[in-house]
Amino acid sequence: MTRDDSPVWFITGCSTGLGRALATAALRRGHRVAVTARDPRQVAGLAAAHGDRAAALPLDVTDPAQVRAAVDLAEAVFGRIDVLVNNAGYGYLAAVEEGEDDQIRALFDTNVFGLADVTRAVLPGMRARRSGHVVTVSSLGGLAAFGATGYYHATKFAVEGLSESLAAEVRPLGIKVTIVEPAAFRTNWPGPSMRQSAVRIPDYDETAGTRRAATLATYGHQPGDPERAAQAIIAVTEADEPPLRLLLGKAALDIVQARMDSMKALCETWRDTTLSADYPQHPQT
Repeated sequence: MTRDDSPVWFITGCSTGLGRALATAALRRGHRVAVTARDPRQVAGLAAAHGDRAAALPLDVTDPAQVRAAVDLAEAVFGRIDVLVNNAGYGYLAAVEEGEDDQIRALFDTNVFGLADVTRAVLPGMRARRSGHVVTVSSLGGLAAFGATGYYHATKFAVEGLSESLAAEVRPLGIKVTIVEPAAFRTNWPGPSMRQSAVRIPDYDETAGTRRAATLATYGHQPGDPERAAQAIIAVTEADEPPLRLLLGKAALDIVQARMDSMKALCETWRDTTLSADYPQHPQT
């Protein structure tokens, strides 16, 4: 594959963690990458090491003008965007009642609305070419929820629904969609990137409070390897029939399988009550 026809990636949130690992892996594979970060100085060295196959671009996904400018610049530099990776996002620790309005809205602005803005900016080019792949980094927390991270789960559940609808809409146009659902990977998510509510209500100490502490204690010990995750994502983008969902990490597999078993049991237990809610079926005459 020549440089001119190598895939072009546009990755949000590349300063650290999975975004940086993915940008690095794609560049090493010979792909071209728009490496974005709120502070492009944090990714300048990575981009410079790969010459004209990389471009370090400023991008705060909560700034619509900057979203449009970054996408336009990437398309001007590389001619197109083949793979969009919506990776930018962060976590927030709080019991639901402890949530702070400004923090909740900021979380949704980044994890949901910013993601939607970037996706809408990239889709016209993909539609015109009838090709492309939208990869959205959700979370195991987009499929299962726990105490202390309710607002984070709410953003990821929103991303799951948005992405599933998108997949149905763009499949006939030649555009693929994959939702990536990692478990705990060794990134800054439970460390420097994590935000917390300053409100602490003692009644939640044994539930949300305990999980707050447990989540923060995982920092630096998470079992997931971002470099291996990056390789898995690249493999999916090169597959003829990529999956709609990609779980990453043993914990993600174990928890989701247990959740599916639980949901199936719930359906069977309450089957009669569920069916009783429809209008009675009249015999055909």
